[in-house]
Amino acid sequence: MQAGAPPRIFDRELVRWRLARARAKAPVTFLLDRAVEDMTERLGAVLRPFPRVLDLGTPTPQLARALAASGERLVTRLSPLIEDPSPTVATVTGDEEHLPFAPESFDLIVSALALQSVNDLPGALVQARRALAPDGLLMACLFGGQTLNELRTAFAAAEEERTGGVSPRVAPFADVRDLGALLQRAGFALPVTDVDTVMVRYPNMFALMADLRGMGATNPLTERLRRPASRGLLMRAARLYEEKFGDKDGRIRATFEIVWLTGWAPHESQQKPLQPGSAKMRLADALGAKEEKLKGE
Repeated sequence: MQAGAPPRIFDRELVRWRLARARAKAPVTFLLDRAVEDMTERLGAVLRPFPRVLDLGTPTPQLARALAASGERLVTRLSPLIEDPSPTVATVTGDEEHLPFAPESFDLIVSALALQSVNDLPGALVQARRALAPDGLLMACLFGGQTLNELRTAFAAAEEERTGGVSPRVAPFADVRDLGALLQRAGFALPVTDVDTVMVRYPNMFALMADLRGMGATNPLTERLRRPASRGLLMRAARLYEEKFGDKDGRIRATFEIVWLTGWAPHESQQKPLQPGSAKMRLADALGAKEEKLKGE
């Protein structure tokens, strides 16, 4: 690792391979479908045109094609996978951590459920900020810190019982408060974060794990154990999962926290906070209230 380089938390080659495997079989896309629908609705509420658009790493072409459907946008897709050519979307095969675009190349950058597995998220956001024209918009969603907390808890408890220690089996995800701070550090104006918590019920832990494989979202950690979990550990984890997070009908719950990030490339036309002491009216006057001084004033 080079001096000053971010730690390699995620095996990016493995992330790409697992996404490709999922796409080649029977991909599980219900969370991505939800994210794409929400993204298009949110963008529909922004009453301004975005003629140049970049889809940053979304696992399928679905979002890019939806944005290109109007025919009024030039949509470019940066994909970790080699894609079939599309007449409406220009695809560049690359990595979300290394954007091959000149500054101010886009008016809108979107990303759906991709940025949670980059090693240098601050750096990726800085590069996105540079690739936006002034007053350009970044809108992205990624898995947040509460995602799969039940699975993480069950595996940790089972492994602690059997071996006296805990191995990294479920990827960590960033907290919503940290993500808001990262937007500010990257130089975005008017940063906003909000959370969509999706609770999904499964017949058992193994059905959940099958869905994760179908999403290409199984453990991508660089420090993961290279040997598969034993049958005994899996069965104990499944039992603990059911005991801790099971419903009365025998099904279990799985949390997917989707954090939404919105920020604008700075521009002189944007609203700015007032300087302290610059108000032209007292709060009491604005409220029509009588101001009373405290004793000792």
